[in-house]
Amino acid sequence: MNFLKINGEYGEGGGQIIRSAITISCITKQPIHVENIRNNRKIPGLRPQHLTAINILKKISNAQVIGAKIGSTELKFIPGNIENGELIEDVGTAGSIALILQVLIPVIAISQKKLTLTIKGGTDVLWSPSIDYTKHVLREAYSRMGIKFDLELTKRGYYPKGGGEIKLQVYPSKIKAIIFSKRKTNIVELICSYSKLPFREIDDKIKEIGEKLTDANFIVNTEIKNEEAIDSGASLLICSIDESSIIGIDALYNSKTQQFEVDLKKFIESSSIDENLADMLVVPASLCDGKTKFQTRKITKHLETNLFVTSKITGCKYGIGKIKDGYEIIIEGVSNSSIKQ
Repeated sequence: MNFLKINGEYGEGGGQIIRSAITISCITKQPIHVENIRNNRKIPGLRPQHLTAINILKKISNAQVIGAKIGSTELKFIPGNIENGELIEDVGTAGSIALILQVLIPVIAISQKKLTLTIKGGTDVLWSPSIDYTKHVLREAYSRMGIKFDLELTKRGYYPKGGGEIKLQVYPSKIKAIIFSKRKTNIVELICSYSKLPFREIDDKIKEIGEKLTDANFIVNTEIKNEEAIDSGASLLICSIDESSIIGIDALYNSKTQQFEVDLKKFIESSSIDENLADMLVVPASLCDGKTKFQTRKITKHLETNLFVTSKITGCKYGIGKIKDGYEIIIEGVSNSSIKQ
């Protein structure tokens, strides 16, 4: 069998390269062989959260998988035919639901299939987009590229017990290239959810953040919700959306420092799309006709990783140009013959 070999140490050298590789493998029907998985991490190899994504994709794409076990530094993934599906999954504890959705949504939508998924796990955890970011920011961006999905949050899940739950509907979609330019709006949505924490404590911190954004000439709309979860916790999303830009940043509440660990400078200085969204657009951009363009203030390791993996598997071309406020990314997609548009 003709496997495409991928070095799992490239770029950030973590789970992102696995998620991106198996996503594109499923869509393009290209068998892949990933080596050196997380070799430079303190605990190398596949972790439970990676296996959950792999096993779900194995189900929906009728794939053959070799090496899918805890600690494995090598994986062979041989995709089959993707089918419509209805699944109920449990990530276990506080494993990130959002990272799994990053894999599932493009695979199902771009492959012109339907998926109904109920999944339990962590909705708001470290080192992962929050579920609010997925619902409000990623969904808006994907919608503009033709990818359609609905997401309903039924319960929050914080670290360490998780126990959150969402319901997902993904629809057959026809993807298209898109151009993001400069932010035109000064209206900001500030959305906060909390559980088992004093309202006044959370409200005071949100007001502080709102005042800083107001000082930066933004008009701030605030929503604070008490949503019960197994563990105490709080999650914050700050976003601005207009016809030219989609910019979001999320953060969790640190109960020790009593602060939302959010970098407002990143949000204020972003002009087109935010740093995290940039890497999430690469997969669909690589697989549609035309050129997708956007600006980002920084080339993150995740963006670097996704550009490397997608170009290696799909053959798409991309360019990175330095501009005044950061970088401009241009991705020229390659419509794959296995994708029925």
